[in-house]
Amino acid sequence: MAVERKKILLRLDPVVHDALARWAGDDLRSTNAQIEFLLRRALADAGRLPGNVGKMRGPGRPAKEEEDA
Repeated sequence: MAVERKKILLRLDPVVHDALARWAGDDLRSTNAQIEFLLRRALADAGRLPGNVGKMRGPGRPAKEEEDA
């Protein structure tokens, strides 16, 4: 069962958003996923990432799941 993800409103300078969106594209992530990736990395670097945090999906498109027919 998937945990419901929190939704937040984030206001960014348009230039920062554009740079972030380009970086996300280079890493094959959505802008939202890039923000979460960077926040997790910053939390880990600061020793503040909780040990029970869920894993992030890797970059790129998810693998297709076979449908039950």
